[in-house]
Amino acid sequence: MTTTPAGPALPAARGPLSAGLLTALASPSDPPPDPGDVQDADPYGDDLQLALYALYELHYRGFAGVDDDREWDPALMPLRRALEERFLGALRADAPAGRSPDEAFALLLTEPAGHDPSSVTHHLRDKGELWQLREYAAIRSLYHLKEADPHVWVLPRLRGRAKAGMVAVLYDEFGAGRAERVHARLFADLMADLGLVTTYGHYVDEAPGAMLAVVNLMSLLGLRRSLRGALTGHFAVVEVTSPPGSARLADAMRRTGAGEAAAHFYDEHVEADAVHEQVVRHEVVAGLLAEEPGLEQDVVFGIETTTLLEDRLGAHLLERWRDGRTALRAPRR
Repeated sequence: MTTTPAGPALPAARGPLSAGLLTALASPSDPPPDPGDVQDADPYGDDLQLALYALYELHYRGFAGVDDDREWDPALMPLRRALEERFLGALRADAPAGRSPDEAFALLLTEPAGHDPSSVTHHLRDKGELWQLREYAAIRSLYHLKEADPHVWVLPRLRGRAKAGMVAVLYDEFGAGRAERVHARLFADLMADLGLVTTYGHYVDEAPGAMLAVVNLMSLLGLRRSLRGALTGHFAVVEVTSPPGSARLADAMRRTGAGEAAAHFYDEHVEADAVHEQVVRHEVVAGLLAEEPGLEQDVVFGIETTTLLEDRLGAHLLERWRDGRTALRAPRR
């Protein structure tokens, strides 16, 4: 048996599904929840999303004290399948359908006005307080401390231009051969500037279910070869929307005196992702659809579902902050 002694601790349960799963992970003699129990669960709710997150984390760094072989434990696969299908069913019902990739990209490229109530980055740039920036970083750390890791799974499933373009972008994401420039490392530096704990997975218990859903979508699309088109569409959203949002966040960090490393993380994304956007649109997405035109609506699905879940997260953050309340599930640390 191989365990991960230095991995993050198992998170606290948020309902019966996650409680049963976490018990099964901690004690292999206990069975996981019955897949049939998933059908009535809220597909976007904290309980389902935490259960799915915990199962996906077995593919990343695992959990302290949990056997690494549980990653592909056949006893866990029926539950994971049921959780995924419940989540996917809701996404397919709620995400807009029928647009072409060009139409979907056109919406992404339309910058919202400075007073757009749905824009978290506008809020943070114009009137966000330092404690809100700290919360934003703590919540986003669920992704940024493993930035681009979920997207690597698509590489064996791409060919030609799409693969070459994807590798070129990911090379930059992983520091272009320099460990100190890996984007996950830069985000850890940002967190340190903000006085946050930089340990991987530290803020899972504080993160709202809406953030778990954002991260889970990446893992779901990455792990399923049948959803390679959707993963490509998802990655396109990340790269297309990053430069303007990152510019606003860099301004927010400077305005609040957050620190040089905090601003540098977003400065890096303004410059790098402006180039990445062109590569992703014209080489990765266009190359994929030239090879596999039947994946066009899958690409759109990836774009639309990513936008849907990011909008849900943004609405949660702004609702809480505008009321002067924390967006975290537990007191800030």
